[in-house]
Amino acid sequence: MFKAWLRVFAIFGSLAAAPAMAEQVQGVGFGDSLMAGYQLAPGQAFPTMLEAALKEKGHDIVIANAGVSGDTTSGGLSRLTWSVPDGTDFVILELGANDALRGVSPELTRANLDEMITRLKDRGIDVILTGMLAPPNMGEDFAARFDPIFPELAEQHGLDFYPFFLDGVAAQDALLLGDGMHPNGDGVAEMVERFMPVMEAYLAKRAP
Repeated sequence: MFKAWLRVFAIFGSLAAAPAMAEQVQGVGFGDSLMAGYQLAPGQAFPTMLEAALKEKGHDIVIANAGVSGDTTSGGLSRLTWSVPDGTDFVILELGANDALRGVSPELTRANLDEMITRLKDRGIDVILTGMLAPPNMGEDFAARFDPIFPELAEQHGLDFYPFFLDGVAAQDALLLGDGMHPNGDGVAEMVERFMPVMEAYLAKRAP
């Protein structure tokens, strides 16, 4: 009988000493057509391919796709609450390209992004901010007001930051659809590969 109790205590002791199982990380890719996967097969959208790449590295993670083609920062702000559910751990915030294409005031773009970041942080949701660059045809003055928005907000809020979402893909015909603006499947794969270090660095900070 005494030995039986010893075995019971040994079992409970080993359970107490074992590390807690890490919970699945819940993310949302929140953006425009670049996030939504414009004209791509369902499995080729950025959140889907990023999730698959992270799972291959052993991460228990799900990244929902909350990209809406044509969305601006104003549109994103208006749908933020219902697009990002409670229980979300992090949001990849990718908006601003359509603001630039439409000539929206960079000051309004900054204010909208700032408000979205603040609202997400107030809910205890981490933000990984992706940067965008103004199209050359918008002129140097516009670019001087638009381009600094993203690094400055990242520094202001202490965010994980990826400087240019289309890095390595912009102006590369082989990685773009016929419109010369949106990535094709190979382009998204390139974007995911370049984004992975930022994503893995963030996940490493979350590790128990």
